[in-house]
Amino acid sequence: MSKTLQRRGDGTIIEMTVDEVRKDLEEGVKDAASRANVPPLTEDEIKHAVEIYTRPERIVTVEPGNEVVLSHDEGTVKINAGVCGGAGLGIDCGRLVASELYERALGADIIEYGHIDYSWKPIRPLVADEHILVERCLLATTAPLLYGAMPNLGLYTQPDGPFPNPTELLNKGMISEARESGEKMVEAAADDIVYIASAVYDAGADAINLDTTGAFGDLDFAAALIATERLKKKYPDICVEMGMAGEFVLGIHGAIEYAGQRLAGLYPHQQVKLAEKAGVTIFGPVCNIIPSKSCALNIGRVLTFMKTCVKESNIPIHHNMGMGVGGIPLNDIVPADAVSRASKACVEICKLDGI
Repeated sequence: MSKTLQRRGDGTIIEMTVDEVRKDLEEGVKDAASRANVPPLTEDEIKHAVEIYTRPERIVTVEPGNEVVLSHDEGTVKINAGVCGGAGLGIDCGRLVASELYERALGADIIEYGHIDYSWKPIRPLVADEHILVERCLLATTAPLLYGAMPNLGLYTQPDGPFPNPTELLNKGMISEARESGEKMVEAAADDIVYIASAVYDAGADAINLDTTGAFGDLDFAAALIATERLKKKYPDICVEMGMAGEFVLGIHGAIEYAGQRLAGLYPHQQVKLAEKAGVTIFGPVCNIIPSKSCALNIGRVLTFMKTCVKESNIPIHHNMGMGVGGIPLNDIVPADAVSRASKACVEICKLDGI
């Protein structure tokens, strides 16, 4: 039987028969359905996904008229981040020029302006400067502008922050102390997010992006939800996009709740319901990649999680698809063939509102 070119989750090119692609895809569907207790894909949906992943073209796409909106987390930073040692293209230009490149050269639907550190806490001392820079970017561009950063509660732990690290306390069996410290971190992070987001929104930013939410587990998710609720009370019309860090919420605290729902262990279709209650405008769910498995298996997991998330959601879903998430290999510069196949499958099968 003829072979097709495929990739593993680490980006390696491999060869697989159509039957092998289907087998892996079905395994991914079964894994996700079991983990999140959601329905598997239908036979027609599996056939559709297999057809997308076994097409001979290097790049595939949707039919005209079926395109979706693209939003970008940390977009402008990725143009020049390599200059500062982070993952990026290493083009030595400022954020304003990077924003113009995204809009005018790359045709981005939405641009995002964020500080190079890309976490809310370090921005607070610089908020006056960010206010001015956001104004300048708005004057130079036309596309909607998001201001984004990560809650990143890890920065609130000692020695970088004021609070004892809950994970270290847990390792010592100090459970109540770990939870108390975590709850203080949540309040401090929510306060920083509201303070900074208010400043840049007053400067004219069109929306706020809470990116990589949940990286520090349920505490991180709680801070983002609380901050969103407070921002919506302060600015009823504010647009908040919330992108998640993982397919399920880690239980660092284990018992912390929002709106009567324990946050630990929630999957995308459950996360989005709390995001809605908090006032989130656009939700970005995640499915993590398994680097040692084929992209066919990984997309099976992705489609199963996202189909139910879209079905359960009353707000637009912009699935996080990029380096190491959304069925796309874990590479700084992701392979275009893998990106196009995962994107087409998610848009056509899951009916995403955006990516």
